[in-house]
Amino acid sequence: MSSISKAEFSQRRHTFMAQMGAESIAIFPSAPIPERNNSVEYRYRQNSDFQYLCGFPEPQAILVLIPGRSDGSTVLFCRDRNPEREQWEGKRQGQDGAIINYGVDQAFSIEEVDQILPSLIDGCTRVYSNIGEDADFDNQIQEWTNSVREQARMGAQVPTQFHAAQPILHEMRLIKSPAEIALMQKAMNISAQAHINAMKAAKQGLYEYSLEAELEYEFRKGGAQHVAYNSIVASGSNACILHYNENDQPLVNGDLVLIDAGCEIDCYASDITRTFPVSGKFSTEQKAIYQIVLKANFAAFNYISPKHRWYDAHNAAVKVITEGLVELGILQGDVEELIKAQAYRPFYMHGTGHWLGLDVHDVGDYKINGEGRPLQVGMVLTVEPGIYISPEDTTVAEKWRGIGVRIEDNVVVTADGCQVLTNKAPKSVAEIEALMAQA
Repeated sequence: MSSISKAEFSQRRHTFMAQMGAESIAIFPSAPIPERNNSVEYRYRQNSDFQYLCGFPEPQAILVLIPGRSDGSTVLFCRDRNPEREQWEGKRQGQDGAIINYGVDQAFSIEEVDQILPSLIDGCTRVYSNIGEDADFDNQIQEWTNSVREQARMGAQVPTQFHAAQPILHEMRLIKSPAEIALMQKAMNISAQAHINAMKAAKQGLYEYSLEAELEYEFRKGGAQHVAYNSIVASGSNACILHYNENDQPLVNGDLVLIDAGCEIDCYASDITRTFPVSGKFSTEQKAIYQIVLKANFAAFNYISPKHRWYDAHNAAVKVITEGLVELGILQGDVEELIKAQAYRPFYMHGTGHWLGLDVHDVGDYKINGEGRPLQVGMVLTVEPGIYISPEDTTVAEKWRGIGVRIEDNVVVTADGCQVLTNKAPKSVAEIEALMAQA
């Protein structure tokens, strides 16, 4: 069962349906069962939009929303109870469980969907679905609609409009409820402890995958069902590869380790990055780069509030990073001119954050009418400045080459600023060195 209440799921559905209008129907499929290879499946994870609307955790299900329907506005098609299959695959909710435990108004067997769903479409003028995400399901909706069209001479009313549900649904998902934030905080606390364990375990002779094992052991021990994304454990110059995930190189004293890893709870993600020295002590050059990134991290927080726009935090981080690179002699020139010319881009080539929620790169537009989106209370986002100096960059003094640092926190926008949700993961030089000295 989800930690989100049935009442909250119901409220989400009714908020969505209020924006659909009368004579509308919305149809959402569950995630397919992902196959790893022959007869082997990955652990199941529900489709994020489907999860948001009902929390039903099973595959082979279809959620249908029909505002104003006399027999109930929420209909779920799902698998039947089947003792034989359940002995192999685990318990199923069945139709009774869907109604009792997930608060839908009616539930039917998924085996009956082709017979029943056209009758639900009949009389609706608009159909909402996640158009473009699953071509096969788009085609299936057309087949159900064609079944209604075949009955037009008998008085059936065929939909004339097909709308993408994403613009409505993804705007709703962008603002997190207290229950959602609490779930994400739980995931972040587990992830923070995993990062601490990895720092304590790090030493020469281990491999990157050894730290990955520390992380994922803590995730599962803490109750997380999944990693939120493939864990990045990047030592030495591997830290200059943004989405490195081979995680197979030995740890070497004198190198830094960049870990970007987070778990998810009930499909809600965390996303934390910390960078630390294998030996437990930063070198002079590593510390200099690290302190610039840490300063950029804190500077970005000052530009996350309802008074600011999406890009303000990024601009603040860019300014601090450019100033720092000039002070170290890695860049030369006037800071403002360097920023205008994007001279920092070889060393800081990504944005300072992204939305976070049911997806680690969560849904929601970053611009409104071409302008950076104003931040609102309840938005959750990452703050992740970094500096990456390629080992092959001969324009930079050799002592800086191969240093990669990123520091990533998760924050929620509040009425007067933002709350950092990942402070349990240490990030100051003093905190990290003290922690590793105790290990």
